[in-house]
Amino acid sequence: MISFDRFIPSDSSPIYLQIITYIKQGLAAGIIKPGEDVPSRRALSALLGVNPNTVQKAYHTLEEEGVISSAQGAKSIITADDGLIRSLKGQLLDDLSENYVIALKHMNLSKEDALAAVSRLWDEMSDKEEIQ
Repeated sequence: MISFDRFIPSDSSPIYLQIITYIKQGLAAGIIKPGEDVPSRRALSALLGVNPNTVQKAYHTLEEEGVISSAQGAKSIITADDGLIRSLKGQLLDDLSENYVIALKHMNLSKEDALAAVSRLWDEMSDKEEIQ
């Protein structure tokens, strides 16, 4: 069963989108794997303290995208295949990169300065044992 222990809600986007992103990021990172059970809508809504309709909206979107599969009265499971997972990684990378590039451009940084900062931080973080 997928764990939501590391899920930290924020005020930056609707909670249903945060649930979707959490599952997609878990798949992209290999923390969540195809075939794993997804918490029931009621269980996840109780755990997160949100309306069950919020979880339903997230799950419905994930079903439409082929990330999970649900059957009436049965458990929902992760059904994303390797191709979809590769696509999710690319999509997540593009989304994150776009946000950072916009922020860096607003700071009037040159491409060279931005790349140097990313390279330096990459190296510093590589020395740490675990990235949270």
